Amino acid sequence: MGAGIVANFATRLGHGRDAARGHGRGVYAALDLGTNNCRLLVARAVAGGFQVVDAFSRIVRLGEGLSATGALSEAAQSRTLEALKVCAAKIRRNNVTRCRAVATEACRRARNRGAFVERVRLRTGIDLEIISNDEEACLALAGCMPLLDRGVSHALVFDIGGGSTELAWMEMPARGAAPNGEETRPGGWCSMPMGVVTLAERHGGRQVTPAAYRAMVAEVRAALAPFEAEHALNRLVADGRMQMLGTSGTVTTLAGIHQRLARYDRARVDGCYLDFETARAISRGIAAMSYESRVASPCIGRQRADLVIAGCAILEAVCETWPVGRLRVADRGLREGILYRLARGDGPPAAQRNGAHGS
Repeated sequence: MGAGIVANFATRLGHGRDAARGHGRGVYAALDLGTNNCRLLVARAVAGGFQVVDAFSRIVRLGEGLSATGALSEAAQSRTLEALKVCAAKIRRNNVTRCRAVATEACRRARNRGAFVERVRLRTGIDLEIISNDEEACLALAGCMPLLDRGVSHALVFDIGGGSTELAWMEMPARGAAPNGEETRPGGWCSMPMGVVTLAERHGGRQVTPAAYRAMVAEVRAALAPFEAEHALNRLVADGRMQMLGTSGTVTTLAGIHQRLARYDRARVDGCYLDFETARAISRGIAAMSYESRVASPCIGRQRADLVIAGCAILEAVCETWPVGRLRVADRGLREGILYRLARGDGPPAAQRNGAHGS
């Protein structure tokens, strides 16, 4: 949600005994640099999961203009570097022992990504790893596993990002099964090359007509059709064997509006449910709002006001393609998946150089 520092909330990631083994006394950091946001979590393993001891989130719009130029702009890089300096300071201050910093769609697409990664390393000490779409989907699944119902045989998880939308489905492990590296492998996944930034740049974000909104929904539905054709997920939907979970600023925004929050509250949003009729009504209400009204909304704000309609269009297209009926809202995902892997010893070794220097 871009709500700044979010500290001292506990989130369960997998099984407590696994978290306690091996690296249970370590301090872990997970950094996710996306097309729109730069987000950091610092956590310590505790009985039953993780205790987040520090966090940071800032909208940096790293992918601004990328669709037109194919490169990360100087202004976007500068904004991002300032946010990463804050992250590096937090990594140092919390004496992090194991760290993984990943970059996603904007860096995957940018022709100057190598130069940017090196610039980040020299200026902040953070070694960015540009991960594949497949790895991104697996990490998001791992991070969201605690919110998935093992009583429903299959799950569809989506993450509406700035430059892309990731979707993955999986067969749920049996009740009581201990987590392992394979259980969060998707049965199928896709990375749709449209997110809130790319869609808003094509169709507009400040003033969006009803026709433009319908065009966005139709464009996204067309892009989703091959994934459905390949995996036939609607057979599972029709049999009641599919659950849906969304992890993104779009779904958390809608959940906050539905709950009429005066300010965003992760504890009330993470894990809540939205039925599709409610989500559709809120989405279309947002699409009908003026830009100024979106800026004034406590759950949208100025930084998301020109992007939220594109997110609503993507969400509506997902819900229309797979009419599960309701979705679970997650204010978690890739970063929690990284933390889970680090605690299990599956991630990179201690990265003391991350955040060890800066300028």
